[in-house]
Amino acid sequence: MKYIIGIGGMTNGGKTTLTNRLIKTLPNCYVIHQDDFYKPQDQIELGEDGFKQWDMLESLDMEAMLNTVLEWLNNPMKFARTHGINIQQNSQESNSDDTHILILEGFLLYSYNTCNYKVPDPPGLFDGHIWPMYQKYRQEMDNNGVDVVHIDGLKSRDELYHQVLEDIQNTLLNRS
Repeated sequence: MKYIIGIGGMTNGGKTTLTNRLIKTLPNCYVIHQDDFYKPQDQIELGEDGFKQWDMLESLDMEAMLNTVLEWLNNPMKFARTHGINIQQNSQESNSDDTHILILEGFLLYSYNTCNYKVPDPPGLFDGHIWPMYQKYRQEMDNNGVDVVHIDGLKSRDELYHQVLEDIQNTLLNRS
């Protein structure tokens, strides 16, 4: 069985922190970080506000990311060998050998977070660009009826981790 889990949200929202905890717990778990698919800096547009437009879909090589996902779907074990990933059997389930989990992690994979952004940025970057881009792409997901589980970004990291892990484990246990 193959499962793909998307962990998304705005820039600096805790996606990588959650992902890193999950991959240590889940069996045969792989991760693809959307940040690894940025186009070269000279291909990123400069906005009217003077900032590079990193938080726009056009800043990413989504075709390359999709091809990487398809490579995993085709053969997760070959994907692991090709990418130098050491897969550990973290689950106590005896049938975890046939379960493979891919976590897609990125800022355009959408989960609802309350804005708790505390990274010092040049004035106007967050309010003028990061937050509006997040809202724009999240609205597109809502309009397209994408099934998204929303989590409360005000909960502690431990609470979020346990909630997400429990949801994933329930899905694995209830598979047909």
